[in-house]
Amino acid sequence: MPAMSGLDLQAHLLATGRRFPFIFVTAFSVESDRARAMKAGATCFLSKPCDGETLIKCLEAALAPNGAAATK
Repeated sequence: MPAMSGLDLQAHLLATGRRFPFIFVTAFSVESDRARAMKAGATCFLSKPCDGETLIKCLEAALAPNGAAATK
């Protein structure tokens, strides 16, 4: 995204009281970014290319009634 990163968007939405399930999909996986996203409540942090089964599991976790975070 040209104006802000996904991490910036997540932080902005959380700061304004908006709660959404976040699934990060990135071609530039950095451990500190993954840790930051997950600490802030992301459901998943996937590196491209990711397989369909893993993505489906992340979507199921994001849509689960309890909003349980996945471990990826």
